[in-house]
Amino acid sequence: MTHSASWRLAAMALLLALGGCATQQGYDYSSYRAHPPRSILVLPPLNESTAVEGTYSYLSTVTQPLAELGYYVFPVAVIDQYLKANGMPTAGEMQQIPLAKVAEIIGADAVLYLDLKQYGSKFQLISSNAVVTVAAKLVDTRSATLLWEGSATAQNSSNSGGGNFLAELIVAAIAQVASSKMDVSHGVCRLANAQLFNPESRGLPYGPYHPKYGQFPR
Repeated sequence: MTHSASWRLAAMALLLALGGCATQQGYDYSSYRAHPPRSILVLPPLNESTAVEGTYSYLSTVTQPLAELGYYVFPVAVIDQYLKANGMPTAGEMQQIPLAKVAEIIGADAVLYLDLKQYGSKFQLISSNAVVTVAAKLVDTRSATLLWEGSATAQNSSNSGGGNFLAELIVAAIAQVASSKMDVSHGVCRLANAQLFNPESRGLPYGPYHPKYGQFPR
């Protein structure tokens, strides 16, 4: 190999290494550090899926992971009923509440806005696939600063992959009947939350009621 060829290979390796470093750059938590929340108000998600049950099915799974991270979470059912009683019957209307009003009336430090982009099972000839995709934004109520945002997709496929077409067809038929009697996607919501809030990646930092408060994802 000539000296020129060796130099070009070294240069390409350096560029690839720099590119890899760029893609692995961590999340910028400077805004969160400037306005660390203690309490979070979770509003019902906007629902872009075709499953009307997705809004409250997903909403019911959010409190636990946030509480486990060390935040106080306002009771989602109580807040939902309170806002409906005050003339905001839909998630879209609830998400238009001025942040100053949230801080004044409810006293939450931050609001978690959710957007449910996919929810439900997709059935094919020999498989079914329950998919949940969600995006989230945590916003400070007093400064309107975006503190953190993230997105996640989780799925659960019933395809056995065994190569027996008749057996797979029967399994798919059973899965379709079963999913009509129970909401398989509800369980997938918990998988999506684990990816969304996981503090080991680009997730939400530990809150003030967690022993690891002050530690941030790397």
